[in-house]
Amino acid sequence: MDAFAVSVCKGLAMPGVTVKKASVVGMWFGGFQALMPMIGYFLGVQFKESITAIDHWIAFILLGIIGINMVRESFEKDCPASSGSLDVKNMFMLAVATSIDALAVGITLAFLQVEILPAASIIGIITFLFSVAGVKMGNIFGMKYKSRAERAGGIILCLIGTQILLEHLGVLVF
Repeated sequence: MDAFAVSVCKGLAMPGVTVKKASVVGMWFGGFQALMPMIGYFLGVQFKESITAIDHWIAFILLGIIGINMVRESFEKDCPASSGSLDVKNMFMLAVATSIDALAVGITLAFLQVEILPAASIIGIITFLFSVAGVKMGNIFGMKYKSRAERAGGIILCLIGTQILLEHLGVLVF
């Protein structure tokens, strides 16, 4: 949802959005959103044995922080990608900024023993599609959907973190 929100802002700032321009944005964001969970996963695997007893708390806290931050950001009025530029420096910075939370999610996926390659591939493909759509929507509709999408994504992450915690505590299973 962060990548979608920034893509909407890119679309707002870009004159004459083309499939190529939208695809460039999608490739940057989708690529980094696929790469960062894999890095986080391999970091998480290194420490898994020593913190297995509290992994559900770690997942809950990380997903909660990310989710709450996304909800908070959804109420901000500014656009983090106010430039329509697609230069390497600009796109690299935005791709890293929008995918840092995916690093934390990758650590969580290691604790949950998820197969990382299919998961990261799906994350990358979906982010690519959402980013391409975000650029086009931003160009057409403006800021109307940015905050709602980011807010929904943050709430969903908080709910997933809560579900993981409650399942491990034996309180609730969906």
